Amino acid sequence: MKIALLTRNPNLYSHQRLMEVARARGHVIDPIDTLKVYINIASHRPEMRYKGEVLEGYDAVIPRIGASVTFFGTAVLRQFEMMGVYPLNESVAISRSRDKLRSFQLLSRKGVGLPVTAFSHGTSEADDLLDMVGGPPVIIKLLEGTQGVGVVLADTRDAARSMIQAFGKLKANVLVQEFIKEAGGKDIRCLVVGDKVVASMMRKGADGDFRSNLHRGGTARQIKITPEERSTAVRAARAMGLNVAGVDMLRSNHGPVVMEVNSSPGLEGVEKATGIDVAGKIIDFIEKNARHGRTKTKGRG
Repeated sequence: MKIALLTRNPNLYSHQRLMEVARARGHVIDPIDTLKVYINIASHRPEMRYKGEVLEGYDAVIPRIGASVTFFGTAVLRQFEMMGVYPLNESVAISRSRDKLRSFQLLSRKGVGLPVTAFSHGTSEADDLLDMVGGPPVIIKLLEGTQGVGVVLADTRDAARSMIQAFGKLKANVLVQEFIKEAGGKDIRCLVVGDKVVASMMRKGADGDFRSNLHRGGTARQIKITPEERSTAVRAARAMGLNVAGVDMLRSNHGPVVMEVNSSPGLEGVEKATGIDVAGKIIDFIEKNARHGRTKTKGRG
């Protein structure tokens, strides 16, 4: 099988592991710098070029598209889809998961557990917005933020009001969410491949930080999740249309609540915390499912 790996940095742990496993099984896998692909949009013969060569003959594509290049990255992925190449995650599904508001609306429609969440753009009704989510403490997020950037905890009404108003002056879109105090600064990351949770870990933020991102000094350990948590993770990935996803959840008093569904989850933290060969399970999935023209959306949407 010939596989394209769309990535800006092939040296990252996740990408090295995917290439290592694919090559060990006899596949050809080529890392392709997403931003260096250029496209010929033609009615009958869609084509892509990279470093002066035509990109052709691929059976599958693994999109590892960074958040900062989502627009161009999904355009490149759509072109692969139009050419009949099987995508591990489809362009439409990635776009859904990268749009925080859209992803929450889709999860809500599917009945997946969520923290109480409000959305606004530069509202002058900060107090009413806070009342909608039950009052402080609250989490305030910039809609465009990633990896914990643009996420703040406001303990008091005055602090929350000031933050919302400040974001309003910047004409920023913001999400205001209830703070799940009982989670104790911990969250659960479930790696979903297909219709299964293949690995799960509990992450704890660095001292004094409510965010549990590992690259911010957090720690992780393997955890046994409940059947409800397992079901929630799978349903969240399915709601986005993702075959591979990292689903982040908190344990609340009213059950698991989903905070984010990540379409390009890192493998280093979860593989080291659990000892599970997640990269191998991803390649397994491609081997079993990759078929020419099998993309559900055919590049549409």
